[in-house]
Amino acid sequence: MSAATAAAPRRWEGVDPALEKMVLRACLDQAPERRRVREAFKDVQLSIDHCLFKAQYSGIGTKESCERNSRGVEIFSKCWFPENHRIKAIVCLCHGYGDTCTFFLDGIARKIASAGYGVFALDYPGFGLSEGLHGYIPSFDTLVDDAAEHFAKIKGNSEHRGLPSFLFGQSMGGAVALKIHFKQPDEWNGAILVAPMCKMADDVVPAWPVQQVLIFLAKLLPKEKLVPQKDLAELAFKEKKKQEQTSYNVIAYKDKPRLRTALEMLRTTQEIESRLAEVSLPIIILHGDADLVTDPGVSKDLYEKANTSYKTLRLYKDACHSILEGESDETIFQVLDDIISWLDQHSMKEVPLS
Repeated sequence: MSAATAAAPRRWEGVDPALEKMVLRACLDQAPERRRVREAFKDVQLSIDHCLFKAQYSGIGTKESCERNSRGVEIFSKCWFPENHRIKAIVCLCHGYGDTCTFFLDGIARKIASAGYGVFALDYPGFGLSEGLHGYIPSFDTLVDDAAEHFAKIKGNSEHRGLPSFLFGQSMGGAVALKIHFKQPDEWNGAILVAPMCKMADDVVPAWPVQQVLIFLAKLLPKEKLVPQKDLAELAFKEKKKQEQTSYNVIAYKDKPRLRTALEMLRTTQEIESRLAEVSLPIIILHGDADLVTDPGVSKDLYEKANTSYKTLRLYKDACHSILEGESDETIFQVLDDIISWLDQHSMKEVPLS
């Protein structure tokens, strides 16, 4: 660490200096170090002054696990569930680009579980606590297959048989959820799409000549971090304090996108935008109308083109991309209440344990 870095102001006030130094010096390229850092820092994460962490819900059980999938990749997963009664339905969470299922998503999942739902999430390979080079997506289709395989195991569990199941995709996770639906058009009871990545906003996508250079370089240097990008947290979070709190998600991927990753995401958005009419399950789309990361206009197109009578579009005035993390507390809980209300309408009635 350079002298300039060592002399810089403290990143996290109140955090033990030795812990802060360990976290800032860690190389997060591979999962073992990400897991070590997260384990050391998780109590600090849970203590931050954010409404998703301060909200208290009784009777919520959680479980974390790491298991190798059919490709031999060790996948980290987490679930949240009401402990005292049978769950109403299964909700399978797909997180956004660079994100994890152990930070803000944890608070979102707890809220949904408190309404009687079993919530299940995984970190994609290369993200969070799952194996793989940090932030690297060599194939978006393979990532989708990994997520679909994990969720199939959950749905196949004897305890969950017969329960309705819903996909929940946020940002890039919206693209994952839609691609799972395309692969399994009749296997889900609905989808919740929060600021879905059906098209990147023009301000985020590199200009066409730059894209052509990046496509060429991706063949030679797929893992290199060379893609120019604006500060997504600054674009995505309206409230400055909440934007600053993203730094506490210390295992999130915050570097420049790797070349192959950027190319796969761009191709995926182009594919999904061309297949909006193939969406055939009940959906609710929730999007800030001031989103500068994913295009709310394409969410409107999805609502118009989706081949289902059971579709709902919620646009939140002046809200940015991270409507579940970066807006006012009131807006965050309004969005969560809208999601839970929709789930209640599309799930079977709660069945008490015998």
